[in-house]
Amino acid sequence: MQLMATPVDRAALPDDAEALKDMLVQAGAAFQALRQQASDQMASLAAQLAEFKRKVFGPRGEALSMLQPELWQETVHIPVPPEALDEIKGHRRRRGGRPAIDPDLPRRRVEHDLSEEDKAQFTRVVCIGEELSETLEYTPAKLEVLQHARLKYRCEDARGASTIRTAWAQPSPLARSNAGPGLLAHVTVSKYADHTPLARMERILARHSGAASAPVSRQSLCDWTLGTAELLSPLLPLLRRHVLGSAVIFTDDTPLALKARRGQSLGKTITARLWVYLAGGWLPDAQGRWQRVAPAALYDFTTDRAGEHARRMLGAWRGFLQADDFSGYAKSWRDGITHAACLVHARRRFARIVKDAPKGAPPGLAHQAMKFFAEVYRIEGEIRDADPDQRWRVRQAQTRPLMKDLHGWLQGHASTVLPKSPLGEAFGYALSNWDALNTFVEHGILEADNNLSERALKPVALSRKNWLFAGSERGGRAAAVAFSLIETAKLNGIEPYAYLRDVLQRINGHRQDRLQELLPMSWKPA
Repeated sequence: MQLMATPVDRAALPDDAEALKDMLVQAGAAFQALRQQASDQMASLAAQLAEFKRKVFGPRGEALSMLQPELWQETVHIPVPPEALDEIKGHRRRRGGRPAIDPDLPRRRVEHDLSEEDKAQFTRVVCIGEELSETLEYTPAKLEVLQHARLKYRCEDARGASTIRTAWAQPSPLARSNAGPGLLAHVTVSKYADHTPLARMERILARHSGAASAPVSRQSLCDWTLGTAELLSPLLPLLRRHVLGSAVIFTDDTPLALKARRGQSLGKTITARLWVYLAGGWLPDAQGRWQRVAPAALYDFTTDRAGEHARRMLGAWRGFLQADDFSGYAKSWRDGITHAACLVHARRRFARIVKDAPKGAPPGLAHQAMKFFAEVYRIEGEIRDADPDQRWRVRQAQTRPLMKDLHGWLQGHASTVLPKSPLGEAFGYALSNWDALNTFVEHGILEADNNLSERALKPVALSRKNWLFAGSERGGRAAAVAFSLIETAKLNGIEPYAYLRDVLQRINGHRQDRLQELLPMSWKPA
């Protein structure tokens, strides 16, 4: 029975009391159904509004707070989320006072002696020791000009013939440039590791030189940045070969604004992409012992997000690709690459519902889902440093039953949520990607999520927030080269400036068949 929008005609009502009772019961049931439908729509609209407010005004954390209420309250016989147990660990009290200064920092001794007037007050003064204290001091950077004097000789042989010989030198790694390798490395690291725009760098260099005007123009800084990246670009095919030599690759992409080409609207930008491919996982050595793959990050710049770019970079490689469910990877899955999905992507959808729920709302399905994920990551934390064999055994014994319970829980509740609501979409994402989300359980060399590649894209996000966009496709490719070498150096515990300065000094004279020696994971200072 449906409620009528027109007023009820009193004369049309039956006189029989039992018939009136039946009509009242039917009207009450219809009213409750209509009220439930309106409540569901209101909950969906409230979730959409909260999502919009979170995107515009809110932080990006995924902290657990109050939850979206359940849409139906009927009891469903499905797996119960694990109980969350708070383990209280012992801790050490932090010692008071100033923190110790890093013992690896360079030291310069400064002696403080008694004045001559103080010594003159005594007949004999004998030094019996010293009291040593340390302070941190900063020496500002400075620009200096190196004058390269190439000595010339008149040389005679045994027969008396003479010739002129001049000593060889390469003042700058770049042709027709007056920038030394240290300055080129500084500019590159400042832009891509410290996220400094060239306009700001121009003012910083002017301050370091003590000059009233900038000693280096912004155009020169731009030319040096592009030239440095192109000089280092022969290292990228070797870096790609190393990444494709690993059994596991982590990948993700992020937008990068690209200035429109000449002839298009002034000031217009298009959305280009920077992709990252990280070598990861483990490989057995000659004796069958597991060894971690040397970490490496390879970036690729494209003007769109077509799936063909990933296929071009991966080529004939077949292994485990830890990535999200981007449709552009679908052909790669069909071609034989194994998809290992990111568990954090599934968790994040429930965490967002939790965060956006109204204050005071009772715990609901999203909270129960978060308990499952918390238990999975508790297990992962315990085996983080274990070898693949041990990780596989623990996952088979503990994680596999837990993921099976999570799957049953998702299937049991999926029919009780609105498909187009945020909660319904969270359920749909997890169930539609379940096989890929469960891949890590069966392989000890895999990680549970794709956080490595997300962290590798944070420098790109910080940089684009500062220098806003790439000025050209050439600039986008330069960014890919610079990010690849700088982030790979950081992953291998190498200071990027020292690495780039040394490589820029050596790359022009280095044998082309031994360029792999200049990759960060193989680099040794000259």
